Amino acid sequence: MKKIIVKENDQKKRIDVFLSEELQESRVTIKRWVEEGKITVNQKRVKPSYLVTLKDNIQIEQEEPKEVEIKPQNIPISILYEDQDILVVNKPKGMVVHPANGNPDGTLVNAVMAICHDSLSGIGGEIRPGIVHRLDKDTSGVIVVAKNDKAHIHLSEQIKNHEVEKIYWALVRGIVKENEATISMPIGRSTKDRKKMAVDRKGKEAITHFRVLERYPEHQCTLLEIKIETGRTHQIRVHLSEIGYPVIGDTVYSNGKNEWNIEGQCLHAKSLSFTHPISGQKMKIEAPLPEYLANLIRQIRKK
Repeated sequence: MKKIIVKENDQKKRIDVFLSEELQESRVTIKRWVEEGKITVNQKRVKPSYLVTLKDNIQIEQEEPKEVEIKPQNIPISILYEDQDILVVNKPKGMVVHPANGNPDGTLVNAVMAICHDSLSGIGGEIRPGIVHRLDKDTSGVIVVAKNDKAHIHLSEQIKNHEVEKIYWALVRGIVKENEATISMPIGRSTKDRKKMAVDRKGKEAITHFRVLERYPEHQCTLLEIKIETGRTHQIRVHLSEIGYPVIGDTVYSNGKNEWNIEGQCLHAKSLSFTHPISGQKMKIEAPLPEYLANLIRQIRKK
């Protein structure tokens, strides 16, 4: 049984909208759970249109993981680290993490299942076995997968408590003036386009730190190292676009501009630091830059 206490920033949201954001589930799924009585507020059943209020005690009767029916696929993928409890891989750009509408296969989950066989945590559910955190389709880099439920729970707790350090590199449009800075702007679902996220004062807290690695005045772009405290959907892309430095190749949050003709955005999850969920060992796993991004940086440096 999962419990959520409504905070001040989340008041007056429809419960299906609020829980969709909180649990990273579709509104259709949340609506079904509410209607089936698997979600209650202050021990009472409500409608999907119910507006949550401060200190509401929401209880979610979580569904038991279903038997995974997704087929393993022998997709080449770079393994950065593996033991009996976790698998860390370098996800290529263009690969979706788990199956969804429009991407039924060819995902990271399909590839991981071929590597791990029956050894994957079931907490992620039917279509997300072992998946503890995600990266956007066109973001490459380090991602950790749990091979058992104990590892999954411990890793999830570290992420929830901001104990996992995620470092990204991004090549952005424009010359960033500050050597380093922090962006603290709440992010929520865009009211204009439900497929996009946006800075919204009613959204969830989102904190992004960055520092300049290199500036390229001739090309009007900057290479940034980014550290995120929170893991909101599209957080880095939304924040950088909001302050006027969109990620090169990001056609969603940069007004469709793609002057370098990059297929996919220049955003890479370069390292992940965490405590091993079973051994307690401090770990830092790094992923080399994808070839397209490394080549682009070399090209820019030459001129």
